[in-house]
Amino acid sequence: MERIVAEKYKLGRKIGSGSFGELYLATHIETGENLAAKIENNKTKHPQLLYEAKLYKTLQGGSGIAGIKWAGFDRDDNVLIIDLLGPSLEDLFVYCGRKFSLKTVLMLADQMITRIEYVHSKGFLHRDIKPDNFLMGLGRKANQVYIIDFGLAKRFRDQNTNRHIPYRENKSLTGTARYASCNTHLGIDQSRRDDLESLGYVLLYFLRGSLPWQGLKAATKKQKYDKICEKKLSTPIEVLCKSHPVEFASYFHYCHSLTFDQRPDYAFLKRLFRDLFSREGYDFDYVFDWTILKYHQAQQTRTQGQSSGVQPAVATNGRAAASSRPVPMDAMRLKGVNDVSGSAEVADRRRSSNLAHPDVHMQFRSSTAQNLGANNLVEKHHVSNVPMPSSTYALRKNYKKPEGPAENANLGRGVGNQNGFFLKVIATDSEGDYSNSPPKLGLFACIGLSCFLFLLLYLFRIKALDVHPGSSESGKRVKLVFQILI
Repeated sequence: MERIVAEKYKLGRKIGSGSFGELYLATHIETGENLAAKIENNKTKHPQLLYEAKLYKTLQGGSGIAGIKWAGFDRDDNVLIIDLLGPSLEDLFVYCGRKFSLKTVLMLADQMITRIEYVHSKGFLHRDIKPDNFLMGLGRKANQVYIIDFGLAKRFRDQNTNRHIPYRENKSLTGTARYASCNTHLGIDQSRRDDLESLGYVLLYFLRGSLPWQGLKAATKKQKYDKICEKKLSTPIEVLCKSHPVEFASYFHYCHSLTFDQRPDYAFLKRLFRDLFSREGYDFDYVFDWTILKYHQAQQTRTQGQSSGVQPAVATNGRAAASSRPVPMDAMRLKGVNDVSGSAEVADRRRSSNLAHPDVHMQFRSSTAQNLGANNLVEKHHVSNVPMPSSTYALRKNYKKPEGPAENANLGRGVGNQNGFFLKVIATDSEGDYSNSPPKLGLFACIGLSCFLFLLLYLFRIKALDVHPGSSESGKRVKLVFQILI
């Protein structure tokens, strides 16, 4: 029998579980909207779901914060109904072979710092920063990073005085040991600096593929935590960030320089990575590694189908029937892009690659339509925006530089030429091809030149013959010269 929560949310299949309880797919009975339902038995030793629901209400309205629909008791459970989100960054990390490119890490870092800054602005610490607690959105929010799981969150300012909590020691480890800050391992109470340090470990985890203190064995959890602490404290930042841009070491040095109650300069940290992003020549086009991987898999499936001579199945209504072949992450709807009026082909051109890719429709930040040919390649996962003189956009490799000035920019500007002293005009046809088309001398130029020569000759003849301009002889001379010129 299907379970109905709050008389309007129908629970579906289980889509996850954790220390909090279980996560189910839920559907609004009236609207059909897909949602997520977190369920926790109210007899659990340390219930936290209703506390998390209160914190969600406090954070409502911020970017990257799931909307809360309902929270309360149902039967013997605490239930929280929130927006359904996409895959976690940990899921996507595994999907991409446990390694993210620098471009993807930097695009994620910018949003993740912003999410942590927002939580801090509301007076709370997250205290469990890890890849599992950052999810991508769905549909139109597919490129947006969400921060979730506030069960361990803690207020760091007094509600009445707004003063920062006092410095304390001998605290037990709260959060996930792999990403915990050094001070957390040492028993120092957490503050804003610790959330940011944990984020630094997450970013290096994405870049490196693993952290040096992973896989350590111990008899008990306490001994394992001690080993992780020892390894983490004995690993210099320069060694941890070796072979990676210096900005990551600078990030950690800044976090370690913060005092317990000091407000971090979030803008400085974002600028640190944004400057690196610009120097690398990346475009902030929201084309992540998983977007490209999913695209390649779709292309490979299409190629295999064509080579085997198998035509796509067609349903009776004329639409292509859904494939029964399972696609990784399909349930998570890795659209990676939003819908816009214009679409563009996205291809992955790495420095060593010469592969060509057929069409795939993707959305970018700009709504300007971009038309990229199937043989074009895109470097560093970004789409070129070099304008062509025609009505379409093309890649740099197909762009032929004109021999003369660009269209419109230099129309009417004189250009030297061996064959004459006319103006040289650069014209383009509808396909963007350039042609040189020197104009002929106009009728007015010929008439003007003739009049000028006529006047000179007339004056010369009058002077030579000493004839007065008003005499009849003068009229005969003028008529004779005019006939000669004609």
